[in-house]
Amino acid sequence: MEKPDAPSTGKNRDPILAVLREAFADRRRVLEIGSGTGQHAIYFAERLPHLVWQTSDRPDFLPGIRAWLDDAALTNVLPPFVFDVLGAWPSGRYDAVYSANTLHIMPWDAVAALFAGLPGILEPGGLLLIYGPFNVDGQFTSASNAAFDQALREKAPHKGIRDVGAVDALARQAGLALIENRAMPSNNRCLLWRRLGVG
Repeated sequence: MEKPDAPSTGKNRDPILAVLREAFADRRRVLEIGSGTGQHAIYFAERLPHLVWQTSDRPDFLPGIRAWLDDAALTNVLPPFVFDVLGAWPSGRYDAVYSANTLHIMPWDAVAALFAGLPGILEPGGLLLIYGPFNVDGQFTSASNAAFDQALREKAPHKGIRDVGAVDALARQAGLALIENRAMPSNNRCLLWRRLGVG
Protein backbone atom coordinates (compact mmCIF):
# COMPACT_ATOMS: atom_id res chain seq x y z
CA MET A 1 0.00 0.00 0.00
CA GLU A 2 1.02 3.63 -0.39
CA LYS A 3 2.45 4.88 2.87
CA PRO A 4 0.49 7.69 4.57
CA ASP A 5 2.41 10.88 5.17
CA ALA A 6 2.00 13.42 7.98
CA PRO A 7 4.04 16.48 6.91
CA SER A 8 4.15 17.84 10.45
CA THR A 9 6.36 14.94 11.54
CA GLY A 10 9.18 16.26 9.38
CA LYS A 11 9.01 19.58 11.18
CA ASN A 12 8.66 18.44 14.77
CA ARG A 13 10.63 15.18 14.92
CA ASP A 14 14.08 16.65 15.64
CA PRO A 15 12.97 18.94 18.49
CA ILE A 16 11.05 16.02 20.02
CA LEU A 17 14.03 13.71 19.52
CA ALA A 18 16.20 16.12 21.51
CA VAL A 19 13.78 15.82 24.44
CA LEU A 20 13.57 12.04 24.11
CA ARG A 21 17.37 11.70 24.14
CA GLU A 22 17.37 13.22 27.61
CA ALA A 23 14.10 11.99 29.08
CA PHE A 24 14.27 8.40 27.80
CA ALA A 25 18.03 7.89 28.13
CA ASP A 26 17.52 5.24 30.82
CA ARG A 27 14.24 3.83 29.49
CA ARG A 28 13.84 0.46 27.77
CA ARG A 29 10.23 -0.24 26.76
CA VAL A 30 8.12 2.56 25.26
CA LEU A 31 4.43 2.41 24.39
CA GLU A 32 3.37 5.00 21.82
CA ILE A 33 -0.32 5.81 22.13
CA GLY A 34 -1.72 7.03 18.83
CA SER A 35 1.15 6.22 16.47
CA GLY A 36 -0.72 7.77 13.54
CA THR A 37 1.30 7.10 10.41
CA GLY A 38 4.17 5.43 12.28
CA GLN A 39 6.70 8.00 11.08
CA HIS A 40 7.65 9.17 14.57
CA ALA A 41 8.14 5.58 15.71
CA ILE A 42 10.69 4.67 13.07
CA TYR A 43 12.52 7.99 13.24
CA PHE A 44 12.95 7.87 17.00
CA ALA A 45 13.63 4.14 17.28
CA GLU A 46 16.34 4.28 14.63
CA ARG A 47 18.13 7.04 16.55
CA LEU A 48 17.47 5.62 20.01
CA PRO A 49 18.36 1.96 19.49
CA HIS A 50 18.34 1.20 23.23
CA LEU A 51 14.53 1.55 23.18
CA VAL A 52 12.01 -1.11 22.21
CA TRP A 53 9.21 0.97 20.70
CA GLN A 54 5.66 -0.41 20.73
CA THR A 55 3.30 1.22 18.24
CA SER A 56 -0.48 1.35 18.70
CA ASP A 57 -3.57 3.08 17.36
CA ARG A 58 -7.16 2.57 16.32
CA PRO A 59 -7.76 -0.10 13.65
CA ASP A 60 -7.96 2.22 10.62
CA PHE A 61 -4.43 3.49 11.26
CA LEU A 62 -2.71 0.13 11.53
CA PRO A 63 -2.19 -0.62 7.80
CA GLY A 64 -0.34 2.67 7.33
CA ILE A 65 1.82 2.10 10.40
CA ARG A 66 2.69 -1.40 9.17
CA ALA A 67 3.67 0.00 5.75
CA TRP A 68 6.20 2.37 7.32
CA LEU A 69 7.49 -0.32 9.68
CA ASP A 70 7.87 -2.86 6.90
CA ASP A 71 9.99 -0.46 4.84
CA ALA A 72 12.13 0.55 7.80
CA ALA A 73 12.69 -3.05 8.97
CA LEU A 74 13.90 -1.97 12.41
CA THR A 75 14.25 -4.73 14.98
CA ASN A 76 13.39 -2.44 17.91
CA VAL A 77 9.99 -1.27 16.61
CA LEU A 78 7.18 -3.70 17.36
CA PRO A 79 4.16 -4.16 15.08
CA PRO A 80 1.18 -2.05 16.07
CA PHE A 81 -1.69 -3.38 18.09
CA VAL A 82 -5.22 -2.03 18.18
CA PHE A 83 -5.62 0.37 21.07
CA ASP A 84 -8.47 2.74 21.86
CA VAL A 85 -8.15 4.29 25.32
CA LEU A 86 -11.93 3.96 25.74
CA GLY A 87 -11.73 0.21 25.09
CA ALA A 88 -9.61 -2.65 26.38
CA TRP A 89 -6.10 -1.76 27.53
CA PRO A 90 -2.99 -3.83 26.76
CA SER A 91 -1.64 -6.22 29.37
CA GLY A 92 2.04 -5.29 28.93
CA ARG A 93 4.07 -3.08 31.22
CA TYR A 94 6.27 -0.20 30.07
CA ASP A 95 8.76 2.14 31.69
CA ALA A 96 7.80 4.96 29.30
CA VAL A 97 4.70 6.10 27.40
CA TYR A 98 4.79 8.61 24.55
CA SER A 99 1.98 10.34 22.68
CA ALA A 100 2.09 13.22 20.20
CA ASN A 101 -0.68 15.45 18.88
CA THR A 102 -3.46 13.31 20.33
CA LEU A 103 -5.08 15.11 23.26
CA HIS A 104 -6.56 17.91 21.17
CA ILE A 105 -8.28 15.47 18.80
CA MET A 106 -9.62 13.13 21.50
CA PRO A 107 -12.90 13.89 23.27
CA TRP A 108 -12.30 14.93 26.85
CA ASP A 109 -13.64 11.64 28.23
CA ALA A 110 -10.95 9.86 26.21
CA VAL A 111 -8.26 12.17 27.62
CA ALA A 112 -9.52 11.30 31.09
CA ALA A 113 -9.56 7.59 30.22
CA LEU A 114 -5.97 7.78 28.97
CA PHE A 115 -4.68 9.07 32.30
CA ALA A 116 -6.93 6.81 34.36
CA GLY A 117 -5.59 3.75 32.56
CA LEU A 118 -1.90 4.59 32.81
CA PRO A 119 -1.25 3.08 36.26
CA GLY A 120 -2.17 -0.31 34.81
CA ILE A 121 0.61 -0.26 32.22
CA LEU A 122 3.22 2.24 33.43
CA GLU A 123 5.83 0.93 35.85
CA PRO A 124 6.38 2.83 39.11
CA GLY A 125 8.94 5.49 38.26
CA GLY A 126 7.87 5.26 34.62
CA LEU A 127 7.69 8.37 32.45
CA LEU A 128 4.89 9.83 30.36
CA LEU A 129 5.83 12.30 27.62
CA ILE A 130 3.08 14.11 25.74
CA TYR A 131 3.75 16.53 22.88
CA GLY A 132 1.31 18.96 21.34
CA PRO A 133 -0.33 22.38 21.66
CA PHE A 134 -1.55 23.36 25.13
CA ASN A 135 -3.19 26.34 26.77
CA VAL A 136 -1.68 27.79 29.94
CA ASP A 137 -3.92 29.07 32.74
CA GLY A 138 -6.90 28.94 30.40
CA GLN A 139 -5.25 31.17 27.81
CA PHE A 140 -3.97 30.48 24.31
CA THR A 141 -0.22 30.88 24.03
CA SER A 142 -0.39 32.32 20.51
CA ALA A 143 -2.82 33.66 17.91
CA SER A 144 -2.06 30.66 15.72
CA ASN A 145 -3.09 28.25 18.50
CA ALA A 146 -6.34 30.18 18.99
CA ALA A 147 -7.07 29.88 15.27
CA PHE A 148 -6.15 26.18 15.32
CA ASP A 149 -8.48 25.57 18.25
CA GLN A 150 -11.34 27.32 16.45
CA ALA A 151 -10.74 25.23 13.32
CA LEU A 152 -10.72 22.02 15.38
CA ARG A 153 -14.00 22.86 17.11
CA GLU A 154 -15.70 23.83 13.86
CA LYS A 155 -14.87 20.40 12.45
CA ALA A 156 -15.82 18.50 15.60
CA PRO A 157 -17.04 20.13 18.84
CA HIS A 158 -15.36 17.48 21.00
CA LYS A 159 -11.90 18.56 19.80
CA GLY A 160 -9.84 21.43 21.10
CA ILE A 161 -6.54 22.47 22.66
CA ARG A 162 -6.35 21.28 26.27
CA ASP A 163 -5.15 23.28 29.26
CA VAL A 164 -1.96 22.21 31.02
CA GLY A 165 -3.60 22.58 34.43
CA ALA A 166 -6.65 20.49 33.54
CA VAL A 167 -4.49 17.74 32.06
CA ASP A 168 -2.12 17.79 35.02
CA ALA A 169 -5.08 17.40 37.38
CA LEU A 170 -5.93 14.13 35.61
CA ALA A 171 -2.28 13.07 35.84
CA ARG A 172 -2.12 13.77 39.57
CA GLN A 173 -5.27 11.70 40.12
CA ALA A 174 -3.45 8.83 38.40
CA GLY A 175 -0.40 9.19 40.64
CA LEU A 176 1.79 11.08 38.18
CA ALA A 177 3.92 14.12 39.01
CA LEU A 178 4.72 16.74 36.38
CA ILE A 179 8.49 17.09 36.23
CA GLU A 180 8.95 19.18 33.08
CA ASN A 181 6.90 21.56 30.96
CA ARG A 182 9.08 22.49 28.01
CA ALA A 183 8.18 25.03 25.34
CA MET A 184 8.71 23.67 21.83
CA PRO A 185 8.76 25.22 18.34
CA SER A 186 5.50 26.22 16.64
CA ASN A 187 3.81 26.98 19.96
CA ASN A 188 3.79 23.38 21.14
CA ARG A 189 4.93 21.90 24.44
CA CYS A 190 6.43 18.70 25.81
CA LEU A 191 4.94 17.69 29.15
CA LEU A 192 6.81 15.05 31.13
CA TRP A 193 5.37 13.19 34.12
CA ARG A 194 6.81 10.51 36.39
CA ARG A 195 4.66 7.85 38.00
CA LEU A 196 5.01 7.87 41.78
CA GLY A 197 4.86 4.90 44.11
CA VAL A 198 6.34 1.43 44.20
CA GLY A 199 5.20 -2.05 43.23
